[in-house]
Amino acid sequence: MLDIRELRSNPQQIEERLKRRDPEITLGPILELDKKRRDLMFEVETLQAERNKVSEEIGQFKREGKDASKIINQMKEVSTRIKQLNSRLQEVSVRFDEQMLMLPNVPDEDVPASMNKEEFVVINEWGRKPQFDFEPKNHLELSDKLGLFDFERAAKISESQFPMYRGFGARLEWALINFMLDIQINEFGFEMIIPPYLVNPTTMTTSGNLPKFAEQLYKLKDDELYLIPTSEVPLGSIHRDEILDQEKLPCKYTAFSPCFRREAGTYGAGERGLIRVHQFNKIEMFKYTTPETADEELQGLIANAEQLIERLGLHYRTTLLVTGDIAQQSAKTVDIEVWLPGQKSYYEVSSCSNCRTFQAVRGNIRYRPADGGKNRYVNTLNGSGLATSRLLISILETFQQADGSIVVPEVLRPYLGGTEVIGPAA
Repeated sequence: MLDIRELRSNPQQIEERLKRRDPEITLGPILELDKKRRDLMFEVETLQAERNKVSEEIGQFKREGKDASKIINQMKEVSTRIKQLNSRLQEVSVRFDEQMLMLPNVPDEDVPASMNKEEFVVINEWGRKPQFDFEPKNHLELSDKLGLFDFERAAKISESQFPMYRGFGARLEWALINFMLDIQINEFGFEMIIPPYLVNPTTMTTSGNLPKFAEQLYKLKDDELYLIPTSEVPLGSIHRDEILDQEKLPCKYTAFSPCFRREAGTYGAGERGLIRVHQFNKIEMFKYTTPETADEELQGLIANAEQLIERLGLHYRTTLLVTGDIAQQSAKTVDIEVWLPGQKSYYEVSSCSNCRTFQAVRGNIRYRPADGGKNRYVNTLNGSGLATSRLLISILETFQQADGSIVVPEVLRPYLGGTEVIGPAA
């Protein structure tokens, strides 16, 4: 959520930058509600102060044996007025909060202004698209021979768009998870978290998923709890309502979790299998930091994700997203996409974002400056390190052989008992 104090101090510039994300955005109605809210609060507080003062006078009258009935009747009218104003204040405050929660974050100045998602900027590219001297298969065709996935039985157990991994498909997925966690913890210096997979509405609101994206979430019927769409959600509330010491920043967390998303809509033939599913696994990176170091920390997240893909030997590109394609909570987002030979297209496996103070304002997460100054909101950053489903597809399709077997990337072999090739016999 944006800081209302900043909106008051510089509404024109902020509105101009917000319009780069959505040309329909206007701050006029919100600022008008804010003024009404503050005027009502001032009037309530003034009347309450008057009532408190007169209450003391009434007590003095009674102690002196004087008639206080006239003043008491006047105070009854004041109390009635306060009640009416409080009712009006609550109504205005609810409308104000609703509109504030729907506003997106202010995009950074260097984010390309466009509503066309295809106008992203490629800022890095590594490796080359694999070349084959045979007709390459997609991951579903490879699975038919190797028994890696079972989407038909998964649909019977659950419904369509839910995966089930089998045999070496499951082992390869687990190898990826363990490989990435080892690097995140032992080389990149993140603290590992296994978070709750069910979270309350306040946690969802802090992350930015509520109220705007409620239809994309899985909610329990009998409890006020939601399945997480990413572990960014619980990681972003670890320090909710806390004041951190600047010396302890950045706080760096990594988490493994399954992720649950409705992904409403229809999908083409090219998005079958693991391409777009309602449940997938992901290693998340999350940082709490100061505004001064946030840009550097974002570059660190991006470099971490790129290094993981490079160690797997996969071709990828890194893109800076345009204003019309970044998430509500993000001020700047960089996607990393691997090449999927079977789809002949790039697909995202990591999205790294600086949310500035957007989530911190919602979650009341601040830090105590080392110089003893006034407490400030932290910056929060998140990045996939990495999402496994499309990453697994890229591995299968990139390292496939003419006989349908798969050469296992060298870094994953220790997690598979030394297995070098996955073939029908395995």
